[in-house]
Amino acid sequence: MKVGSADAASGTRATGYLSVTDLPTGQSERLPVVVVEGSESGPTVWVTGTIHGDEPTGMAATHEFANRLRPEALAGTVVCVPVMNPAGLRTNERTSYYHGDDPNRYFGRGDGGETPPRTQQLVCERVYDEIRESADVVVSLHTSWIQTHPYTIRPRVGYGRDRDEAEAAALRDRIVELTEAFGLPVVNQFGREETERRSLSHTLTGAAVSDGIAAFTPELGGRFVVEADARAAAVAGLRNVLVTSDMLDEPASPPTEFGFSADGPLKRRVHPHTDAAGIVRYRVREGDRIAAGETVAEVVDPHGETKTEVATEYPGYVLSRHEGAAVYENDPILDVAVPDDEPLLWDRSD
Repeated sequence: MKVGSADAASGTRATGYLSVTDLPTGQSERLPVVVVEGSESGPTVWVTGTIHGDEPTGMAATHEFANRLRPEALAGTVVCVPVMNPAGLRTNERTSYYHGDDPNRYFGRGDGGETPPRTQQLVCERVYDEIRESADVVVSLHTSWIQTHPYTIRPRVGYGRDRDEAEAAALRDRIVELTEAFGLPVVNQFGREETERRSLSHTLTGAAVSDGIAAFTPELGGRFVVEADARAAAVAGLRNVLVTSDMLDEPASPPTEFGFSADGPLKRRVHPHTDAAGIVRYRVREGDRIAAGETVAEVVDPHGETKTEVATEYPGYVLSRHEGAAVYENDPILDVAVPDDEPLLWDRSD
C-alpha cells in the first residue's frame, strides 16, 4: 500500500510523508506516515494522533504501536499518521496557525465548507481522501483538559440519509465491538442536539462514521505532556483492535486500570456550571464517582469567602476538571460521564 511517499510491499514496513499544502516559505506541509503491510490480506486500520497540536500522547502511542508491529505476523494493513497537525505541534497549540482553525471540524465537509476552502479544510480533505479510500477502521487518538481520566468516546450512528437502519445497526455493533476491545472506559458521544451544535459530524471520527467506516475517539488523559500510563493503555488498546479484527493471531491484552463500575451506558456531558464569578476550588478529581446532588466545587471571592457551591444534577463519573482557577457566570467546570438515555442509532432523514 502506498500513502504519500510511504510505499510498503507485502510483509514490509515503510515510512514517508504525505504532502498536504504549500507553505509561504517554499516548503511543503507534510504529515509523517508509517505503512505496515501484512504478509496476508485483511482489513485496513488507520491510526491518527495529534490532530490538535497540544495533544502529544496520541503521537507517542502511535510511534510505539507502529514500532512494535511485525509485518510478518499481520493480516491486513495498518497506516499510522502520528502528527495530523504539524502546524499546531510546532507551536504547542490546539489549532493550526494558518488561520487559527480547529482541524478536527473540517473532515467530510466537501461543498459545505468555506468558499473558497480555507487552508485547513484543504489539508483535511487531502488526508481524508486517503483515509476514505482504504480504511475499514479509524482510531483517532486525542487528549482532553490537563486533568482528565482516560476514556473512549463512542460515536452515535445515523441512518436515513446514507444508509438504512439495518446497515447503521451493523456499523453500530462493529463500533461497540471495537470500543469494548480497546479497553478504556466507554462513554457515548453527546446526545444528538449537542453533537449537531458542536459540528461533531465533521470531526475525523464523525466523518468516517458518516461514510460507513467504523471509527472512535480515545481521550488519552490530559494535554501538553505525554502521559505514560495512558500511552501504554493506548498501545495495548490498538493491539486489541487488531486482534478483534482478526489481523493478529494472538491473545488480547487484559483490561486497563482505568475502568468505571457503571450500571449502564454513559454519555458525555459538560456539567455543572457555576452561577457566580470567582475562583473555583474543586472537591472532586478526574475518575471520581459522583452522586446526584453532590457538591463538586465551591467558588470563592478574592478574599477566600465562599460565594456559591456547585452541585451536579446527575450521577456518574468525573472525566475532566476544566483548566484555570478563575471562572465567570455560567462557566462549565467539569466534563462528566452520566447515564445515557439516548439510543446509539438516530434517524437523520429529517
